[in-house]
Amino acid sequence: MSNSIIIGSDNRDTSVPIDIEELLATRLLVQGNSGSGKSHLLRRLLEESAGLVQQVVIDPEGDFVTLAEPFGHVVIDGADYGDTEIVQLAARIRRHRASVVLALDGLEVEAQMRCAAMFLNALFDAPREEWYPALVVVDEAQMFAPAQGGDVSDEARRLSLSAMTNLMCRGRKRGLAGVIATQRLAKLAKNVAAEASNFLMGRTFLDIDMVRAADLLGMERRQAEQIRDLDRGMFLGLGPAISRRPVSVRIGSVRTGTRGAAPGLLPLPTASAEEMEALLHAAPETTEPPPPAPPRPSPGEQADALMERIAIQDAPAPDTTGDQADDTPDAAPIIAEVLREMAAEPDSAFQTSAALFQDFTLRCRARRAPLHGLDMTQFNRRFAMAQAGIDTDNDDHAALVALSQSVPDDMLAPFLAIARAAQDEAPCPDDDTLARIYGTSSAGRIRRLLDNFERMELLVIRTDFSGRRTVTVPRLGLTTAAV
Repeated sequence: MSNSIIIGSDNRDTSVPIDIEELLATRLLVQGNSGSGKSHLLRRLLEESAGLVQQVVIDPEGDFVTLAEPFGHVVIDGADYGDTEIVQLAARIRRHRASVVLALDGLEVEAQMRCAAMFLNALFDAPREEWYPALVVVDEAQMFAPAQGGDVSDEARRLSLSAMTNLMCRGRKRGLAGVIATQRLAKLAKNVAAEASNFLMGRTFLDIDMVRAADLLGMERRQAEQIRDLDRGMFLGLGPAISRRPVSVRIGSVRTGTRGAAPGLLPLPTASAEEMEALLHAAPETTEPPPPAPPRPSPGEQADALMERIAIQDAPAPDTTGDQADDTPDAAPIIAEVLREMAAEPDSAFQTSAALFQDFTLRCRARRAPLHGLDMTQFNRRFAMAQAGIDTDNDDHAALVALSQSVPDDMLAPFLAIARAAQDEAPCPDDDTLARIYGTSSAGRIRRLLDNFERMELLVIRTDFSGRRTVTVPRLGLTTAAV
């Protein structure tokens, strides 16, 4: 089977191929102003390579959902799912090599960035045995990897930019080949754009974008003017997967279309001004109210249904001949055991919350323990308690569990470790231990963390003249041993 597809033809009507196997190793950057044919190019690439490689499309405008019927892509509407479901879906997609379109058109820009970041990070964090080759196509990449801050929060920008950087800089070793498209190179983060070795540059008019495009194509700056003169659907291509010298490419035809309005003119209505005025000011029509819509399934139910579409469950079907109640284990002790195992692993605190929660759900599923609606927020608090050795079912720890409700999630683990030491009249954990629990190697962060605890009146820290430190938890009336 050939590894190449025909993306279009050059000025002499000679076919221009793209080597998909080479593309997986070298990545692709597409630039073109709105109306230059950028989305048409991506659609041609996806349609022609659909039978060769797994495809994952990040689609902020919902343009590529039409690939579902003819090519079997699974459409995931990002607006219907929460953080937990998106991470689970991405893990299942990676495992079963499903081609999907993540449609984000139902979300605001900041929510799009967060959803795409969590989805890409989950793809990136797949275990080594699931590093299958996949094209990851990101349309409007300047939105997810902006060169400068915009109207979104710094946190959302940082999460999205980090995920895109991982995709383009480190994704190759994990089988992920980034194909990113942008309207303007000047708006795309340079460290993301610089990792591509293949380029398809379409029409653009601003001098700064023309100069950058010419530099990437290895052209002299005086030749950059020709980029402004390109017709719609014409691109200049260069790269190991396309051509060793810049080549002009007219993108070929496609079999699917977008859901947006087709560009062009339509005949205007022939009604006279009087008729149009009458239509606009007519009394509203009275119609029978439509029947009530059926209840929409919850996000969790939608995620479960979509996962079943992506792949058949890994676990064998349960035996229905016997008493099923006896076959289902009690989930609570299994969940507690899994949390203790994960907390005991030395580097667990240095992993992201999404990666930890994904690992947790996989371990519970392997032991057939239902989570009963335990989401990522609840997991983070339970994991922090496990790090401090606190058992939620132990009456001796009930006061600590109650006090923990007033502590922010990201500060909970070190606070509970100190409170647990005070309850046991043991010495306060040293700074290195607190740093490991907090997931940092910075002693300065621990000092600032302890200062925050004092300002929040959660702890009182006292150091005597001999340098021994004691820590008091005033709300519980407990103090650690001096050390």
